Amino acid sequence: MPLLKNDAAIDFGEFRQGWRVLILAVVGVAISINAALLYGFGTLVVPLEQAFGWSKSELQVSITFLFGGAVIGLQLVGWFNLRYGIKRVSVISLLLLSLGYLATTQLQGSIWSMYLAFALLPIIGMGALAVTWTQLLSLWFDRNRGLALAIGLSGTGITAAIIPRLMSWGIEQWDWRAAFILLALLNLLVLLPLTLLWFKVPGASTDGRQNAGNELLSLPGMSFREGMNSPKFWTCNLALALVISSIVGMVTSTVPMLQSRGLSASDASLIFSCFGISLIFGRVLIGYLLDRLWPPGVSAFSLALPAIGCLIYLSGTPDFALLMLAAVLIGFGAGAEFDIAAFLVARYFGLREYGRLFGVHQGLNTVASALAPLLFALMLSRTDSYTSMLLYCMACSLIGPLLLLTLGRVPHFVAQPIPATGSTAS
Repeated sequence: MPLLKNDAAIDFGEFRQGWRVLILAVVGVAISINAALLYGFGTLVVPLEQAFGWSKSELQVSITFLFGGAVIGLQLVGWFNLRYGIKRVSVISLLLLSLGYLATTQLQGSIWSMYLAFALLPIIGMGALAVTWTQLLSLWFDRNRGLALAIGLSGTGITAAIIPRLMSWGIEQWDWRAAFILLALLNLLVLLPLTLLWFKVPGASTDGRQNAGNELLSLPGMSFREGMNSPKFWTCNLALALVISSIVGMVTSTVPMLQSRGLSASDASLIFSCFGISLIFGRVLIGYLLDRLWPPGVSAFSLALPAIGCLIYLSGTPDFALLMLAAVLIGFGAGAEFDIAAFLVARYFGLREYGRLFGVHQGLNTVASALAPLLFALMLSRTDSYTSMLLYCMACSLIGPLLLLTLGRVPHFVAQPIPATGSTAS
């Protein structure tokens, strides 16, 4: 349906009320453990290799353990939020995560000490994962929820721009331990004070006696059991898992694929830089449109764009402009994926059990992200060509969006009565 004049306008009233929460979410996403360690990991590889003699391939496995720990943390955080309250869980997680970073400076000679640390950090820091900040934004923003999520999740751009440089500076000044100390200080001195000051669930009591997770249980939406039994929930899971697996393949393979076709490293990197620019633009634009048009239609259109990018790569064209266009189309879809996931879970299943349901969803997507590179490595070793990977990515970028079109109308949920003290969600 076309945009009406009033529909196209941004409701700045929500932003005037929730600007502090929006800033908090941007900072929270930027400093979140998955983003900080993922983007900053490259600065640690050589120093740790020199300090302990671990190979680059051994160190790379640490990211798999990081994802594995995140899967566990994502399953636990929703339950803890309901039982103890979302703010309390976040504050305790930030304290534990800071201590965890400091404890990581005591790594020993076994690579398994590194693996254990990377697996435990996202578990003890579960309340500071991105699911918390997307839930908080969803609670504060309704008419502009998609745009707010897009802005909040753009915090990963800050991570990519600042965290690696900060960690690299610390390592140059001292040694590899400085990187973990700096991450601990960011959580302790930046994110924790902002959380204590600005973290608030709308409608929760202000007298310091928030009744654990009851402020969440009273929100409109499905129970956890209803969500898990909903075919639409599993449609979302399958559709977005297919899309994320294809995007991971394109992110990790674009530069070497272009180099295998004879492009220089600098030209391949220049083409891939278009991916990063379109990622940010796509995230904000799709977030804006999600608030104003039928969400599955907007989602399907944006997530199908990488299929066109794959088709361009499959054509084998040497045209530099077309190769840049392919990177832009893939980046557009990659930028929108996480925002779309957070938006659809909140809209189609409500906010009552958002933490647990989104935790399940992101856990499955994390598994898909971890398994996809193994699949692509197998395809490359068997065929010695990127063709099979591109066909797989194109198929996923078409099937996933088509599945989203089956979601139908956005449901309307009614707020639940606040349960008596001591009751639990089903």
